[in-house]
Amino acid sequence: MQICMNWHAISFDWNQVRAFLATAEEGSFSGGARVLGLTQPTLGRQVAALERDLGVLLFERIGRSLELTPSGLELLDHVRVMGDAAHRVSLAASGQSQTIEGVVRITATNVFAAYLLPPAIDRLHEIAPKLEIEIVASNRIRDLQRREADIAIRHMRPEEPDLVARLVSEGDGNLYASERYLKRYGRPQSPDDLDGHYFVGSGNYDEMELYLTGLGISPTPENFRFGADCVLVMWEMSRQGFGMCLMGADIAAMTPGMKQVFPDMAPMKFPTWLIAHRELYTSRRIRLVYDVLAEFLSKGTAAPQPI
Repeated sequence: MQICMNWHAISFDWNQVRAFLATAEEGSFSGGARVLGLTQPTLGRQVAALERDLGVLLFERIGRSLELTPSGLELLDHVRVMGDAAHRVSLAASGQSQTIEGVVRITATNVFAAYLLPPAIDRLHEIAPKLEIEIVASNRIRDLQRREADIAIRHMRPEEPDLVARLVSEGDGNLYASERYLKRYGRPQSPDDLDGHYFVGSGNYDEMELYLTGLGISPTPENFRFGADCVLVMWEMSRQGFGMCLMGADIAAMTPGMKQVFPDMAPMKFPTWLIAHRELYTSRRIRLVYDVLAEFLSKGTAAPQPI
């Protein structure tokens, strides 16, 4: 027995529902607007219109935070099901596309995107000049299943069964310092000779310590005086002499004035994974970009960025 849709009972706009879902998941109007590529006033109007059409209040402000009302929480469960269905439709449509035109989004960490992706993008433009390539330069993991990107470059293999992952390289990572830093502070004679020396990190001492310990280096909190949450900024701070920094050997080789602190030390090994959604992998344009990236990255990629 076929169940017919009661179209007259559907009175809301999907754009309004999408605005509500993004706001609820991001926790703010500004966050929701950012992920949808809208202005905050536009998103706010869409949420307000949905509240008006449904006759309920979905959010309330408590201090500076935005909280879902009981009605909003109840609606969220249903809207997430709708959102997942919409994503599946989008995936199916993209996967069946057999054109080498259109947009392909690649996500990689900012330093990886800045140093290593441009040659591959140039090659892609030669092969398929009608392709539109968007780089999502971010240090946070993007969700391929929600189509924030089509292809991801990461240093950990994904656990999701519906993602296709290919190990394209094992990069070397070392500790580097600028000529300016070494001239000012001198070169440590050994991994134990760290008194009066500094590292550039992200502020997460535990993770930085874990990476350095893997190289046989035992830092203390006193060695960390500078940091940034952007890897490009961290690398630039190290280049300007603020401290020593972990980086991939190939990126260091592309940066004049950077020297390996302990030349005789064995490097860390970091895998580089190329990841795509299983359905998207059957798309001609996604497959083309995937294969070109695999070719370039297998020639030698950087280690993960410093923590």
